[in-house]
Amino acid sequence: MITEFYIEDCAIGGDNPCFIIAEIGSNHNNDYDIAIRLIDEAAKAGVNAVKFQTFRASTHYSKYAPGFEYLNGLKTYDLIKSLEINRDWHKPLKEYCDSIGLVFLSSPCDSDAIEELDKLGVAAFKLASFDLPDVSLIKQMARTKRPIILSTGMANWMEIQNAIDILRSVGNQQIALLQCTSLYPAPIELSNLHTIKTMKNAFGVVTGYSDHTIGEHICIAAVAQGASIIEKHFTLDRSMKGPDHKFAIEPKELETMVQHIRDVERSIGDGMKQGPRPEEKEMFDKGRRSIHAACDINKGEKITKDMLIIKRPGLGLPPYLKPHIVNRIAKQNIKKDKWITWEMI
Repeated sequence: MITEFYIEDCAIGGDNPCFIIAEIGSNHNNDYDIAIRLIDEAAKAGVNAVKFQTFRASTHYSKYAPGFEYLNGLKTYDLIKSLEINRDWHKPLKEYCDSIGLVFLSSPCDSDAIEELDKLGVAAFKLASFDLPDVSLIKQMARTKRPIILSTGMANWMEIQNAIDILRSVGNQQIALLQCTSLYPAPIELSNLHTIKTMKNAFGVVTGYSDHTIGEHICIAAVAQGASIIEKHFTLDRSMKGPDHKFAIEPKELETMVQHIRDVERSIGDGMKQGPRPEEKEMFDKGRRSIHAACDINKGEKITKDMLIIKRPGLGLPPYLKPHIVNRIAKQNIKKDKWITWEMI
């Protein structure tokens, strides 16, 4: 079981920062300049990686495939054909990503794509949810010995276990599972973020979240649930033509999402309760309650319960010691409303 591995120089899993992928997919609209602009905006937002999709309509969909309702019945094959990436872009896009410190990824959807991307030296492979049943595709990816990220939209436990068994059977232990809802956009109530922890415990792998909901807040919640990888669809403008733009986030939103994820990571802490932090010392001293004199107490006088009151600040003895102070003798005059310390009694 491996719950931590590297994608290039980024440590994934464990207590490491969340690995954030801006999913460009096909939102480049077959325009190389748009692809570069998307990479630039993703880098500016502070993500770790950008991801494209590499498919060929002829090996991806049947020409007779029915249209999807959310795409208003457009002929699926023709749509997919229009979204194919020019594979000659892979090398210059990766080189550009390398030059600005971003990890270049793509989801290969056929054998040739895996071979081409492997030769190019991609840092990891991502398998789309729809391709999880394709045993041969998974096995070919696994044999590259590169980290494999599997989206699990629509999958049941047996399908996930089968995919993991295939990866491990060829000695590839660098596995990440992403919780995903395969709807576009995905309803928030179907996000099922508890699965992030469940899959980690069940399979002993890195887990994360691939998001298709509107906005960035569910990604933030996923990180609080322990997601080590976040993948979010990204566009320059939601009004652009194409199937994946309308549920993607725009550059400023991506930047905000990254900032919020980093804030959440800093907020999680170590789970220990060990008293006040050094930064809380003033609040601990001045804001907590302690034992005070409810009236003037004269030196030599026996202290009774009625002479004591609990109030702020916390500079005196803690309230739980009140029974131990009753019947003691005042060693000095104690003014009303003054906190009481051991030196006074």
